[in-house]
Amino acid sequence: MVRTLRQSWARFRAWRLLRLWLLAAVMASLWSGLSASGCGGSERIRDVYFTLASEIVTSPGLRTIPGTLRVSPLAARGFIGGSRIVYRTAADPLQVQRYSEYLWEDVPARAIADDILAALRAARVFENIITAGDPARADYLLTGELTRFEHLPTNQPPQVAAEFSIALVSGKSRQLLASKTYAGFEPTAVNSLGRTTPAAMVAAFNRLSGRLITALVRDLQSPALESG
Repeated sequence: MVRTLRQSWARFRAWRLLRLWLLAAVMASLWSGLSASGCGGSERIRDVYFTLASEIVTSPGLRTIPGTLRVSPLAARGFIGGSRIVYRTAADPLQVQRYSEYLWEDVPARAIADDILAALRAARVFENIITAGDPARADYLLTGELTRFEHLPTNQPPQVAAEFSIALVSGKSRQLLASKTYAGFEPTAVNSLGRTTPAAMVAAFNRLSGRLITALVRDLQSPALESG
C-alpha cells in the first residue's frame, strides 16, 4: 500500500511539473510576441514626425509702424488642433481623417503663429514684436484661428489646403483695426506613377503656409494700415 501511495505521489508531482512547464512555455511565447510588436518588431508602425517650416518671402517695408505688436498663438478646433496630419478623400469629402503614422513635430496652429511672428520681425513691420507670454504692454494685438490644414491625396492632382483668419486689434481700445481670411491650395509633387510621397506632402504644406503668411505680411505693410 505504501508503494502504491508513493507511485501515485510521483505521478502527481510529474503531472504538476509538466503543467508548470507548459504554462512557462506559453508565457514565454506571449512575451516574445508582445516584445516583437511593441519594441521595434516588423509589425509595429513607426511614427514619423515632420517639421512645418513655412517658406516665406518678405522684405522690409518703406515704413515701420510705431508701437508694440503682440502675436498670440492661433486657435484651432478638432483634429486641426492636434499633431496628427489630417486628410480628406474625394470619396468621402465630409469625413475628416488622420494619418496614423504621420505627425507634425509641433501642432500647426502654434507653428504657423511662430512663423508669422518671425516673418513680421524680419520685415520690421512694427517697431517691436512680442509673444503672448511677454509681460510688456502691447499697442496692437494679432490673433486668429486656423480653420483648415489638410492633405487631399485623391484630388487630381493631389494637393494640400489651408485656411486661417487673422484679426488686428488695438491694445488700448480693443477696437478691430483689420481682419482677413487667408486660404489656398498647393499641389504636391508626384512620381512617374502619379503618386505623392509624405515628403512631397510636407513640402507642399510649407510652400502654401509660406505663401499665405507672405500675403499677410504684405497686407500689414500697406499704407492704409499705417495711416489707420
